[in-house]
Amino acid sequence: MIKDNINLERLPQHIAIIMDGNGRWAKEKGKYRIFGHENGVKAVREVSEGCAELGVKFLTLYAFSTENWNRPKMEINALMTLLVKTIKKETDTLMKNDIKLEAIGDRTTLPKDCRKELEEAIEITKNNTKMTLILALSYSAKWDIVNATRDIVKRAIDGEIALDEVNENLINNTLTTHKYPHPELMIRTSGEHRISNFLLWEIAYSELYFTNVLWPDYRKEHLHEAILDYQKRERRFGKTSEQLV
Repeated sequence: MIKDNINLERLPQHIAIIMDGNGRWAKEKGKYRIFGHENGVKAVREVSEGCAELGVKFLTLYAFSTENWNRPKMEINALMTLLVKTIKKETDTLMKNDIKLEAIGDRTTLPKDCRKELEEAIEITKNNTKMTLILALSYSAKWDIVNATRDIVKRAIDGEIALDEVNENLINNTLTTHKYPHPELMIRTSGEHRISNFLLWEIAYSELYFTNVLWPDYRKEHLHEAILDYQKRERRFGKTSEQLV
């Protein structure tokens, strides 16, 4: 088994995933796009459980971007209905696996029933400690960076901070992701090789892994393959190989 080859001492602490390919998966089967999204829920469960079993501490899933609001209204409504149903249904699974649920993004743009289910699940799971599952909902990296910049400018105008205090650390701590370590591994499914406005600041030194597997077909063994590939890489952070030795 691939899992047996994984070095548990060298696991990425934080994995981020762009879950792509639901629409194409459905189209291949002659179904509507929402059919793909519905079947993608199993992949979410598999990957979440797979990360928790190994000991990964943080998993961020790109569930809905700010740009996704431009999709057909029928698909958006179906997606939001599915999201409500899934959160309600999967809360028990999160509790069973000791997984805490959190979210990043502009929650104010979500429908009231969706926001209610999300906030209830976050409250119910808040004391879980094995892993944190972060849903990026109505999120984009540019949105987050712009909001952080506005906040810093306002604080500077109000005299709370001086110009020379604006540095990488300040920006990092102003983003909505400030509570989490930066992902060491970013996975994108479906064969696309784009970042799509996802955690642009945070993945500056992440290892990127692209797979042709469409999201509804993604299973634990695919996750294990990505982690094993990650463990074969040399992470230099600007240094030379000799310096690492």
